[in-house]
Amino acid sequence: MTDNVTALDLPPADPLPERTQRYLSLCSEKLGFVPNVLRAYSFDVTKFDAFVAMYNDLMLGDSGLTPLEREMIAVVVSSINRCWYCQVAHGAAVRELSGDPTLGEAMVMNYRVAALDPRTRAMLDFAARVTEASAKVGEADREALRGHGFSDRDIFDIVAVVGFFSMTNRIASAVAMVPNGVYHTMAR
Repeated sequence: MTDNVTALDLPPADPLPERTQRYLSLCSEKLGFVPNVLRAYSFDVTKFDAFVAMYNDLMLGDSGLTPLEREMIAVVVSSINRCWYCQVAHGAAVRELSGDPTLGEAMVMNYRVAALDPRTRAMLDFAARVTEASAKVGEADREALRGHGFSDRDIFDIVAVVGFFSMTNRIASAVAMVPNGVYHTMAR
C-alpha cells in the first residue's frame, strides 16, 4: 500500500493496527482487492474507523432499503456531484447487484433514462432533490415517498445515504481519489 491513491502524500499509518489490517485483509479476500477509498483513509486510523463504521451502517446495515436501492442512491448522488471515484465504484456495484450492465451505465450517466419502476424512480428523484436542494425538501416530497410505500425510517435512510455520499464525493473529488481499475471491468 505504498502507491498514492490520491493527489495527497499521505502514507498509511505505520504500523496499522491489527484490527485495521484484518479488515483490509477481509476486503481483499471478499472482493479480490482493497478499495482505494480504504487505502486513502488508512493514513489516519480514527478517520478510517469513522468512515468504515458509517459506510457499513448505511450501506450494509439493517434498513428497509435493499442493497441495490442504496447503491442506486449512491450513484445518483455521485453523478450529480460528478465524483469520478464513486461513479465508477458504485456504478460497478449497481451492475453487480442488478445483474444488468445497462442499468449500471444508465445510473451513472443519467438515471432518468433508466427503465425503473415508479417506486424506484420516486426514491431516486427524491435523492436527487435532496442532493441538489435539501433545504427545499418539504412534507409533499416525503408524502410522495410514503405514497410509494416508503416508511419514515426508509425516508431517513434515503436522506442518510444521500448525506454520506454528498460528503464522501467532495472528499474523493477534492483529493483526486483514483478508482481501482478493476471496477471498470466488473459485472460487464
